[in-house]
Amino acid sequence: MSNKKTLVLGASCNRNRYSYLAVNALRAKGHEVIAIGKRSGKVADVLIETEQKNIDNLDTVTLYLNPENQKQYYDYITSLHPKRIIFNPGAENKELAALATQNNITPQEACTLVLLSTGQY
Repeated sequence: MSNKKTLVLGASCNRNRYSYLAVNALRAKGHEVIAIGKRSGKVADVLIETEQKNIDNLDTVTLYLNPENQKQYYDYITSLHPKRIIFNPGAENKELAALATQNNITPQEACTLVLLSTGQY
């Protein structure tokens, strides 16, 4: 299994949030995870940071933000040059998907948890 370095954008320490479950599931499958959220904290062995930081060799950005809250991250996401952006349910955004395509980033409307559980991640 290959390690796909993944940025979880919209990460939360709240155990009821899908972003929390995703960080745990990604770590359980051996993926390197960077987590950025509104509040700092920790999920599994991953620190949730609040600042945008440079990330090299990023494979995937998985979004847990509604489209309105994504706007502030457009330039940041494209500057990281990930291979793909996963728009989890509720995060679908035609504007960002178009921007991704223009920047040779594959937009994917999917659920990270389902992709992981079915071996399609």
